[in-house]
Amino acid sequence: MKRGERDAILKERGENMKERYRVTGMSCAACSARVQRVTEKLEGVKLANVNLLAGILDIEYDESKLSEETIIAAVVSAGYGAEKMRPEAPGKNRAQEEAMKKMRVRLFVSFPLLVVLMYFSMGHMIGLPLPAFLHGTQNTFYLALIQLLLTLPVVIVNGVYYTRGFSNLLKGAPNMDSLIAVGSGAALVYGVVVTVQLFIALRAEDLTAAESLAHQLYFESAAMILALVTLGKYFETKSKGKTGEAIAALMDLSPQTALVERDGQWVEVPTVQVLAGDRVQVRPGSRIPVDGTVLEGQSDVDESALTGESLPLHKMPGDPVAAATMNLTGVLTFRADKVGEDTTLAQMIRLVEEAGSSKAPISRLADKVAGIFVPVVMGIALLTFTLWLLAGREFSHALSCAISVLVISCPCALGLATPVAIMVGTGRVAKFGILIRSAEALETLHHVDTVVMDKTGTLTEGKLYVTEVLAADEERLLRTVGAMEQYSEHPIARAVQAECEKRGIRIPQPESFEAVPGKGISCVLEGKAYFCGNLSYMKEQGISVPTEALPAKTLLFCGSKEEYLGMAALADVEKKTSRSAVETLHDMNIKVRMLTGDNRATAEDIAGKLAIDEVSADVLPAHKEREIALLQEKGHKVAMVGDGINDAPSLVRADVGIAIGAGTDIAMEAADIVLMRSDPLDVATAVSLSRATIRNIKMNLFWAFFYNIIGIPIAAFGLLNPMIGAAAMSFSSVCVVANALRLRFFEPKMIKTPKGDKTMTIKIEGMMCKHCVAHVEKALAAVSGVESVEVSLEGKCAVVSGTAQYAALKQAVIDAGYEVID
Repeated sequence: MKRGERDAILKERGENMKERYRVTGMSCAACSARVQRVTEKLEGVKLANVNLLAGILDIEYDESKLSEETIIAAVVSAGYGAEKMRPEAPGKNRAQEEAMKKMRVRLFVSFPLLVVLMYFSMGHMIGLPLPAFLHGTQNTFYLALIQLLLTLPVVIVNGVYYTRGFSNLLKGAPNMDSLIAVGSGAALVYGVVVTVQLFIALRAEDLTAAESLAHQLYFESAAMILALVTLGKYFETKSKGKTGEAIAALMDLSPQTALVERDGQWVEVPTVQVLAGDRVQVRPGSRIPVDGTVLEGQSDVDESALTGESLPLHKMPGDPVAAATMNLTGVLTFRADKVGEDTTLAQMIRLVEEAGSSKAPISRLADKVAGIFVPVVMGIALLTFTLWLLAGREFSHALSCAISVLVISCPCALGLATPVAIMVGTGRVAKFGILIRSAEALETLHHVDTVVMDKTGTLTEGKLYVTEVLAADEERLLRTVGAMEQYSEHPIARAVQAECEKRGIRIPQPESFEAVPGKGISCVLEGKAYFCGNLSYMKEQGISVPTEALPAKTLLFCGSKEEYLGMAALADVEKKTSRSAVETLHDMNIKVRMLTGDNRATAEDIAGKLAIDEVSADVLPAHKEREIALLQEKGHKVAMVGDGINDAPSLVRADVGIAIGAGTDIAMEAADIVLMRSDPLDVATAVSLSRATIRNIKMNLFWAFFYNIIGIPIAAFGLLNPMIGAAAMSFSSVCVVANALRLRFFEPKMIKTPKGDKTMTIKIEGMMCKHCVAHVEKALAAVSGVESVEVSLEGKCAVVSGTAQYAALKQAVIDAGYEVID
């Protein structure tokens, strides 16, 4: 459902509206805190959240009590600009782009004039010559006038600090701009006063007073403060722009056009014009424009853009395809199911944006401090000025100390500490196919001490596989069973068909067949009657079956009246990374518990293989939520990992709900985090990211607080020049942003090798596609002592666990037709 349609329905139902507004003029955490306060006080507002980084106000309100005009008026009355955000490309911040252009102009004007100003004001200190007409005390007025004329353009071009700063000061809500405006303005006004006094002294031929006054000019401080603050804001904005790279990269994946069937002809149309139900065709080497279901053709599709999975997936009629994935080999014709804002790609972009614009609980501390920080600093500056005058120091010295306090205290770094880290972190982890819906979930995740996992589809594949074949002639058994099952869609039938395909067994056509519900199938094959099914069905047909040491799995027996062919054992097997995921979480001091509706014997078998700490079996979906609540009552911070459908109540109940599945709508709605790759190891990756982000935020907050706590006393005691203070203040903001940007290089925690396993990584040349991967996997799995095999096409290697000898593994790869690199 598109946003406009959703809002219309909410309006019709009388429910709360959710809208976004672009807020301009905010420069620090005090600004965002003020906007949030004034909007929260409006009648009918349920929730207001201001993102300083993006300049966005998210507001939820009762439309019967509040209007768009009232919201905008409230923000404007607080001293900022506001407009309702219109539909535009996600990830594009036009306001930020405009701000960058204006700052470039200000920099190009400010710094050349500042260089010339510094030459005239301080050049003589380092031996630079002044023009002859400025030599001597009698010409100091002209020197002061030149400095004033050079300063005024810098002040004018950076006038935004004065208009916003003094406006907020008069409204009783001073912010960072107020500190800059008061600090640089005081230096400017004092310089003008001294210039006038200098003119009067020279007219009175009082050269002693004129010489003293010539040393009290602070024009260079006023200009330097403005220029350096603007430079810092420029680099800060430029750095912040990098935090949206994940969204921009996702946006670039979507093709601009699509090949659609219209009136029996294939025509190329803009992707935005594709409608649900359209027949769409995509050719090799092209990206799929919208989500849909394959109708015709077969092809390998690279889904790494959405899931992070490097291995292409083979798509056939009936298989789903997603927007932004790459069609590699064949022509596919598919039905468009989800278009526009409903595609998986659009949902991913929206989740990344929402996570970046939301607030973590840790940020509330910074907001509260910033809200009272600026008024307190202005009070300290006034007190500093007064005490220096009372101590008998010169007016110029007292003013310099007060200005230094104002400039060094600008709380830019404080306001950037949390949002930049959150946006960078959630954007980075999205590249691994992990979508975090909110900053609160990101923060809560680092406290988690217990991870509860569903079994089917989470720790296991969620479908049956043939795990064991007991027969004198395995190929004959599978060929016979495959012939019976080839027209069935039953999970057992699909498992047998997959095993036949894996072994390259050709399935013959039966002459006739009959299904017996709940028991099995009979068929006539090559003139002979065969029966396939459970043990009771075999007994009914008079077929003798050996029952010694039968495995505790789903068993499929096959035979005829004359002979027993054998048995195939089927089971829902654990995922390749499940054991590694559990071991990695254990290394992070997190307990893992399995919660399943399956029987206890099966559950404990899987739990034993995966080294899971505790098991709760035979649990109905309705009761899973209660199990989570019981853990929380014992003081545990719980993350629930499930498929997002049957587990929706428990996902919502948990401190953090993690949906593992291909990003279904229900999963995204029920969970705080969505794992697009369906890989349980991504749970550990998400926890690692959470911990890394919170560490980063704490570092940022520490340095922001520490910087101000140390800087203010130094400035107050007259040990800090205003120009140095301006440079240091700008540098602190850039440092905080740069520290947060380190999260762009976050890498998942290394896969934990299951204890007791021997693993080898074999480098292999010659693999070209998924079929090559399957051949190598089959060859290695057949080697005695191999317990698990994972082959990477992208990495050109195979990771083998077990006790097999390297020489045997190498020979198996060579025999399969590939080269091993020692």
